[in-house]
Formats: sequence, C-alpha cells, structure tokens
Amino acid sequence: MTAVAALTPREIVSELDRYIVGQKKAKRAVAIALRNRWRRQQVSDDLRDEILPKNILMIGPTGVGKTEIARRLARLARAPFIKVEASKFTEVGYVGRDVESMIRDLVDFAIEMVRQEEQDKVRTRAREAAEDRALKLLPSDVKFGKAAFDDLERAAESGFVPGADGVATRRVSSETEDLRRRLRAGEFDDVEVEVETSGGANPFMQVFSPRGGMEEMDLSSMLGGMFPPKKSRKKLKFKDALRVLEDEEADKMIDSDAVLAEALRRSEQDGIIFLDEVDKIAGKHGGSGPDVSREGVQRDLLPIVEGSQVRTKHGVVRTDHILFIAAGAFHIAKPSDLIPELQGRFPIRVELESLTEHDFVRILTEPRNSLVKQYTAMLATEKVHLRFTADAIAELARIAAQVNENLENIGARRLHTVLERLLDEISFKAPEMQESEVVIDRAYVQMGLGDIAQDADLSRYIL
Repeated sequence: MTAVAALTPREIVSELDRYIVGQKKAKRAVAIALRNRWRRQQVSDDLRDEILPKNILMIGPTGVGKTEIARRLARLARAPFIKVEASKFTEVGYVGRDVESMIRDLVDFAIEMVRQEEQDKVRTRAREAAEDRALKLLPSDVKFGKAAFDDLERAAESGFVPGADGVATRRVSSETEDLRRRLRAGEFDDVEVEVETSGGANPFMQVFSPRGGMEEMDLSSMLGGMFPPKKSRKKLKFKDALRVLEDEEADKMIDSDAVLAEALRRSEQDGIIFLDEVDKIAGKHGGSGPDVSREGVQRDLLPIVEGSQVRTKHGVVRTDHILFIAAGAFHIAKPSDLIPELQGRFPIRVELESLTEHDFVRILTEPRNSLVKQYTAMLATEKVHLRFTADAIAELARIAAQVNENLENIGARRLHTVLERLLDEISFKAPEMQESEVVIDRAYVQMGLGDIAQDADLSRYIL
C-alpha cells in the first residue's frame, strides 16, 4: 500500500471535503473502507486472505455526489477504478452482455496506470533518447542552414575536422549540444518530419465466452508470433514526432512483464468498481418479462462480488478483495428488492442527502474545482476576467434549486446547465472583447435567467 492509501479516515474525509460538499456519512463510509485495506496489509499472511472488503451501497438521488466520492477515493488511493452502469447489462438480455467485462476493463485500466507510472520514472532518459532519434530526422539544411556540406573544404568551414581515415567528421559533442539547445528552445517545433513508429495493436478476434458474452482473444499469442509488430511511417510536426518517440523510448526502458504483474496485483488488491444505477436491476422476485432479465443480471453479478476467478487476456484475476461501491436512487425499487444473496454482499448502507439551496452556494464557491473557478479560469485565457458577487452566487443557487423543484431533480448537475446558459453570450464573444472585466451580479443573473426560470415549459427545454 502507498503512503497515500495509509491516510487516516479523518484525513481521507478532509481530502474529500476539498472537492465534495456535504455527504459526511458517505465520506466516512468510504474512508473506513480505504483504511481497512491498509489495516489488512498489516495483519499476518494466514489471516490476510480471510479479511474481505465491506462493500458499500449508496442510496440517493442523482447529482448528489455518489460517483464523485468513489472517483475521488480511487484517485486518492491511486487505485484502479472503473464506473459501470449496471443497467447496461439488461440492454439485450442478461445473457447478451458479459458482466465479467467489468473485470477486464479494470485490468486494462490498471495496466495503463502502472505503465504510465513506470514511464514517468524513466521520462528523463527517454526524452534524451527521443531527442537523439528526432534530430536524425531533421534535414541537414534545417539543422545547419542552407550551406550543404558537399566536400571536405566546405565541411571544414562548418566545424568538420579530418579523421584518422581521412573522412570529415564533426565535433559531435558540441554539435549535438547546440542542436539539443535549439530543439528545447522550440526552434524546430513546426518542421515537418517523417517518422517510423510501431503501428496498431496486435490483432484480436472476438469469441463467445462460456458465460455468454464476448471476449477478445490475442491472435498473435495463439499463432506463435506470426504477426510481428506493425510499423508505419507518417509525417508529423517535429514536436508531435518527439512526443511519439519519447513514448516509444519509455516503453523500451520499462519491463512489460513487471508492469503486467503489478497491474494484476493492483486490480486484485486495490481495485475499486463503482456500480451505478443498481436500482435499475432490482425487481420483484418471481416476475416475468424484464424482471427476469434484471434478476438474471443480479445472479451474474453475485459470484463476481462474492469472489471468483475471472479469466482475462492478461491472466486470471481473483475478485475477492476488489471493493465494490454500488449506487442508485431507489425511487421505485428498494434495496430489499435485490436478491438476498446480493444484498448480503453490500453490508454498509449509506443514504445521501438531497442538495439544498445552501449546498448549491457552497458547491459554487468552496471546492478546489468549483464551477465558478473553472469558468473564471477558462475565460481568463481570453483576457476576460469574470468577477462573481456574493448575491449573484446566491441567485444562481436559488434558480438551480427552484428549477430542480419544479422539474426533475438532477442535483448539482443543474448548476452546469444554469451557468452555461448564463455565460453563453460571454463565452461566444470572449475572443472579441479584448482585455476586460465582467462583473456578474444578481441583476445580471436575473436578466439572463429570470424569465427562463419562471416559465416552466421554457426551463424544461433550456435548463
């Protein structure tokens, strides 16, 4: 476990508070779950495998922070994380969508995460190696000017000296350093070069898995390397070619087998899967039609949540210690409508509170990534400086709460639509406004949104 994952529950809640307003109960639940992972690593080996994660069921309307809490928790723990809409498995009947695909997606995410971490460790060396390769792609007239070094005399004028074999050779160290300096200064950024790169991925074939879904099979491994890595040549601007070559060089420097082993370990021990809309697969027992399909999805989910082995193209993954966080509004169905076996696998139940007008004020201003800060930063790139007054924030919160109450309650997501509508004109004209300051006060908000918010039919379509 990393030092980040060893944070105390109080510290974890404090970190989540920086991005998410309210929902103390949910934050406490996920903080304890994350801390329990660290605790499990400290116990003796014979007991460690017996300690299973306490999966969490979040109950609350849309837009109150369920997904964001899970996503921020995973980022805080540096853990592989995927979000899955549980209802998607019912789209063509539960036998048509393989629920094990979520584990394969988790492994793919973990591989990319570990590979990126390993690449970052060798980034400096990879950058230097990429620079050496990239400089060889530049035409001589770009590197050394229009003087062509056709013969020994002209070469000597440009810094060449005769070698022992009578062939003109460059003072390589000074030349390379000069070129590297010019490269890093961006002098060659827009020069077009032709670069050879490792092309597309190995060929895959889709096959039916034993559980009824589709699974990819790596043909190159099946056929003993009959498909060598593809090479492709393409013309790119120098700065883009350098980025491609840097990634290639970093890939060469890392141990792919070690990356895969660590990714599989993290998927099993640290993985977090967020199952959204789980209420959509809850149905009355003994029903018919779509209820049968929903119950079938639950029964397919059960062995994965309980703990089983899932075969992926990268190896077998045990799901025993993956943390599952399920969520749903449960407006119509109830948690008790889930099959008893699945209910038992989510022992921690947390009810999230609906957001109030006061919460909206806090959401607009307090988090590090608040919408007001986002819009202010984006328009500042056009030298348009937004300044929101306190009464403007209060009016925006009031309108968002009012529209949620009159129409469907979509929680904090309503703030996105309200702000986007309010700033539509400024966003469109920003490039032509030169350097200016725009004060957003209550009158401005009322002028931009007042009529729309009052008209229920109009706000239904616009907000």
